[in-house]
Amino acid sequence: MPSLCYVEFTKLLLNYTSNNIPKADKIRMLVKDTWDTRMAKLRLSADSFIWKQEAHAKLDNLMLMEINTIGIFLTRALDHMYKLWTNLQPDRSIKFQDF
Repeated sequence: MPSLCYVEFTKLLLNYTSNNIPKADKIRMLVKDTWDTRMAKLRLSADSFIWKQEAHAKLDNLMLMEINTIGIFLTRALDHMYKLWTNLQPDRSIKFQDF
């Protein structure tokens, strides 16, 4: 990505100066398509991570805005998985602290 905050920069630029930018609607559409593609890839990675029950994940080249977008979903999904897992195995010798 050319900038870590390309979405915010584009929104500001196009909201206040779109009359002076040729093909502003096309630029807005391309940035939205880029965002949607990146979010779809991130969701696919998170889905794979959850279904494979991995212990850790490696996510490269993510922007803070993208991490914040997926963070709530991912932590809730992992919390639900933990609760399901502990309910399936009530006789485990290791006790986990519920946060």
